[in-house]
Amino acid sequence: MKKQVSKIFVLLLLLAILAHGQKLKDRELATAAAVLPPGLRNVSLEQRLNQQVPLNLTFRDDSGREMPLSSYFGGKPVILAMVYYQCPMLCTQILNGLAISLRAMSLESGRDFEVVAVSIDPTETPDLAARKKTEYLRRYAKSSTGWHFLTGAEPQIHQLAEAVGFRYAYDPRTKQYAHASAIMVLTPEGRLSRYFYGIEYAPRDLRLGLVEASQGRIGSPVDQVLLYCYHYDPTTGKYSAIVMNIIRLAGAFTIVIFGSLLVWMWRRDLRRGREASLPGMMRVRYR
Repeated sequence: MKKQVSKIFVLLLLLAILAHGQKLKDRELATAAAVLPPGLRNVSLEQRLNQQVPLNLTFRDDSGREMPLSSYFGGKPVILAMVYYQCPMLCTQILNGLAISLRAMSLESGRDFEVVAVSIDPTETPDLAARKKTEYLRRYAKSSTGWHFLTGAEPQIHQLAEAVGFRYAYDPRTKQYAHASAIMVLTPEGRLSRYFYGIEYAPRDLRLGLVEASQGRIGSPVDQVLLYCYHYDPTTGKYSAIVMNIIRLAGAFTIVIFGSLLVWMWRRDLRRGREASLPGMMRVRYR
């Protein structure tokens, strides 16, 4: 038992020491990512946390049916990826990173959350979306439900992109779209809850983002403890350790352990005292 207590103390101490350095590193990376070449000045991602996404917008699913965005909301949090399916590099990396992260979690698409990819290219077709869906269901491999690849008309795409703060630009010379690399987590009601930058998403961060967005509908008690020790930093799009909360949790853990140990020792001494006095009482009784 003493060895387990020591391990937990060491873990909490390491978290507290590394938290400050990790936060500084994340801020430096976020600042560097904000420096864009002149040709990309109109491309950006502005966090609009807690803003409601217009769920009345209609898009075509991978079978060609016109579906309101609200069809994918209601009971579970939603991961939204603004991409386009013929993107030669970045979009593929975003979806690959998402699939890898989700595959590493115990949460499951269709049961615990939904994944919605929306093409920013109005010329793309449901047939292309269907091929992408098949590819990523194969990559994900944990569930055959909960992944949706949508296409739509320019006005609907623009309204959705504007609502989530996703600004992109089309380059007629290369016939490609310039855009940010990120995914968003929305609540079951369609409010923006978390943004995660880049093409790789730490499974722990994405899981905590989904648990928070679900308002406790999914996840475990361990997730609630982690959410007490970590908070979402909008400047980095990551969860950083809260040093004071870790210290408080370590203090509470110490009190519980030593309190339990004192109670056990007191009960042991009390039992020994009773056992020691029992032979004397028996001798007095039989005189």
